[in-house]
Amino acid sequence: MKPSLHNSLSSEPPPPLRRQRDYRLLWTARTISITGSEVSKLAIPLTAVTLLTASPTQMGLLTAAASMPALLLGLQSGAIADRLTRRRPLMIACELVSCTAAATVPLAWLFGLLNVTWLIAVALVIGASGVLFKAANFPHLASVVPPAQHTEAMAGFHASYSVASVGGPSLAGLLVQVLTAPLAVLAEALSFLTSALLLQSIRTPERNEPAPSRGMWRDVTAGLRAALIHPVLRALLAAGVTINFFAMAYTAVYMLYMVNTLGIPKGLIGALIALSGVGGLLGAWITARLSKRYGENRVLLVAVVFFPIEILAVGLLTGPLWWKLSLLTVTGTITGGIVVAFATCMGAIMLRETSPELRGRVNATTTFAVQGVLALGGLAGGVAADFLGLRPVILLCAAGIALSTIWIWTSPLRPHRRHPPTPTPPEPDLSVSTLMAQKRHL
Repeated sequence: MKPSLHNSLSSEPPPPLRRQRDYRLLWTARTISITGSEVSKLAIPLTAVTLLTASPTQMGLLTAAASMPALLLGLQSGAIADRLTRRRPLMIACELVSCTAAATVPLAWLFGLLNVTWLIAVALVIGASGVLFKAANFPHLASVVPPAQHTEAMAGFHASYSVASVGGPSLAGLLVQVLTAPLAVLAEALSFLTSALLLQSIRTPERNEPAPSRGMWRDVTAGLRAALIHPVLRALLAAGVTINFFAMAYTAVYMLYMVNTLGIPKGLIGALIALSGVGGLLGAWITARLSKRYGENRVLLVAVVFFPIEILAVGLLTGPLWWKLSLLTVTGTITGGIVVAFATCMGAIMLRETSPELRGRVNATTTFAVQGVLALGGLAGGVAADFLGLRPVILLCAAGIALSTIWIWTSPLRPHRRHPPTPTPPEPDLSVSTLMAQKRHL
């Protein structure tokens, strides 16, 4: 078999990602698809509320339907992705299924068939397709991008998320106003279709060698075992769960605290939230450059230290309105960059530390745990605020997120300094083994 360019030992560095056609196609596909999903986050609930007069219970079911597939299929999706010799066809199929499901919303509305149950079914289908897509997309990146550029590629994807978080809600509001909510869902359908066409245009061949399957349950447990036994993967998993739990607890009380305690005008809260997206763009640009110079490990070690900065500042914030807005602007932008830096390096390290035949399952395990803890964190934050008050919960969340530093800094990701050798010359064999041990820690 002829070796691919990515696996060759050629000393020539790969061209910049912006000049690699297939990466541009992959990045553009994800950016368009994510932006379309942001539109539907507003358009589908508005359809349920304004046209179908949905009850609170129905709205709760509709909200849960979007995240339920991650809990039901999250672990199995990784096993499915690792069984495939070619993952791109699955990704294209997922986008086409999502396109079809989204397109049924305006069609059903035009024919008078649309109801809340229909919207819930659409949310479940799109959610399930999204879970399978993400499970395949993570290992698929390794077949498109050379290993030396994994971090930069991850940064590009997280920049897409930042662009979507900033521009998606505004675009959604405009489309809903101009087209009405059901027709605005067409934008999501078209985004999925465009993404599928762009993915189909990628030419890089896939030559995955999946490990033999031993059954779904054994395949899933192999991914769980790898994520829990490997010291680096275990540290990343534990840090991600810790961060997301306390971050969601903070999110649960954030709006109340901003309005009732800090007295921030409601019209400015959305602008403050959007600043995290702007910071994410800056963070993606800076992370790609810092990782080349210092490595992903060191960038991650520094990023996790600064993770609690915004929540701590919010919890301690007092003073006039101009001072509050100024500090929130600075810390919100910085935190947006820190989050992207952490997520980018975390993804690149997971690709590096995980064997190719387990990448889908390890990523699915991590995603399942990190996403699954969100509901627990939100519930804990709300209940704790009823008993302790808003400001104490904010400060507890900052302290809780700071605990993630322990997971990262006590793991092999932290470089270990060695004492200088003793003046006595070592034996030749011992000298060689010492040099090899030192090399492993570089």
